Amino acid sequence: MPEIKFSEVMRKRQTLSFEVFPPKTEKGFQNLQTVFDHLKEYRPEYISVTYGAGGSNIGANRKVCSMIRGEGITPMTHFSVVRNRSGAIKEQLNNYLSDGIDHVLALRGDLPNGEKTTLGDFQYASQLVEFIRSTYGDRFEIAVAGMPEGHVENDSMQSDIGYLKLKQDMGAEYAVTQLFYDNAKFIRFVMKARQMGITIPILPGLKPFAKLSQLTVIPRTFHCDLPQELASEVVKCKTDEDARCLGIEWATEQCRQLHAAGFGNIHFYTVSAVDSVCEIIRRL
Repeated sequence: MPEIKFSEVMRKRQTLSFEVFPPKTEKGFQNLQTVFDHLKEYRPEYISVTYGAGGSNIGANRKVCSMIRGEGITPMTHFSVVRNRSGAIKEQLNNYLSDGIDHVLALRGDLPNGEKTTLGDFQYASQLVEFIRSTYGDRFEIAVAGMPEGHVENDSMQSDIGYLKLKQDMGAEYAVTQLFYDNAKFIRFVMKARQMGITIPILPGLKPFAKLSQLTVIPRTFHCDLPQELASEVVKCKTDEDARCLGIEWATEQCRQLHAAGFGNIHFYTVSAVDSVCEIIRRL
């Protein structure tokens, strides 16, 4: 069993966590060390590390996880079923355990272009959760994804919450949501989830805009709506600095409103926005 159970910590006090991508170059790893120097100042509960389809970046992922451990912070690896066979999944999970990494975010992952299946042994994140739990017992703490604005492949919030309930029933211990900018939609999602029997902590995931192009790219890529108040400010932005300032202001207010509504645990997606995230935390 992991020494630290985040699902238990979240029920007792406020928590802060971050997500990073594994770099592709040695220079990127040098820059990532600078990122950790900034982020560790805020004593995060954990830092999660993304994972390529079929473990395509498994070496870089494990290296980043080891770097995080070296900073005295708990790493959590993402893990998807895309292009992954059960034997390879077990081998990779064994390697994580040997590295001292026992926290995992279990995901289906994006389907390969033009495909209708994962091209692996499992088609859903719930099957991965069940596999990890049945194979390893409580040796891993398992987190899963939540979709406050709905998954693009599902036709209703009730359907999305039903899948989250299934993942909970298979052994998931908490959920981290896809990024969002409308707190009302997140709160509505959590309320409906509770009504449908979901009891695990649901962690809001936030990402501040950091440059002009993200004002359109992020909502389109992640299928998240902008509330009217934010949309009216987005159209006023003319430069990267305008977008960065708006991102900081909006995410800071999101955090304040979430805290006032009883949501004290925050997960930040930091890619391309580390400086903004640090500024938001300082303001809070």
